[in-house]
Amino acid sequence: MNPSATPSRWAPSVTVAAIIERAGRFLLVEEHTPEGLRLNNPAGHLEQGESLLQAVCREALEETARVFEPRHLLGVYLSRFQRPATGEDVTYVRFAYAGACGEVLADRRLDGGIVRTLWMTPEEVRASAARHRSPLVLRCLEDHLAGRRYPLDAVRADESIVAPEVKG
Repeated sequence: MNPSATPSRWAPSVTVAAIIERAGRFLLVEEHTPEGLRLNNPAGHLEQGESLLQAVCREALEETARVFEPRHLLGVYLSRFQRPATGEDVTYVRFAYAGACGEVLADRRLDGGIVRTLWMTPEEVRASAARHRSPLVLRCLEDHLAGRRYPLDAVRADESIVAPEVKG
């Protein structure tokens, strides 16, 4: 191998998800995907320079037009998705946070691709599994119902994500 060549390194896609329950119903989003309309937890990708908590609050706001208040880490999940039409093969690392949200902010629009938000019972979420964007939609709901709870500070963000350390 040429020592000056940089080998490509495989890296998973880091995502966050908000698990929001109110009065026995869970807040989901219906969104356009290459596979058609799918149901998902409010979720999205971690962006450079933000913590996981910042990311989950941002994604929940963008996709639901509601302010999300994380109360605990639900879990860290690993999944793999292969899209037959394009050959795309992605491994996701999902950090799911459970918490509460406020009412819809009148001045906010839903993110592009989001058709609507829905409050669904656990039974309705289970019955719609064929329409889920990922198997993690139901897995996170079941873990929440089973009482999984980890402190928010179980995952820490070093200040270097905002101000990277310069070496050399």
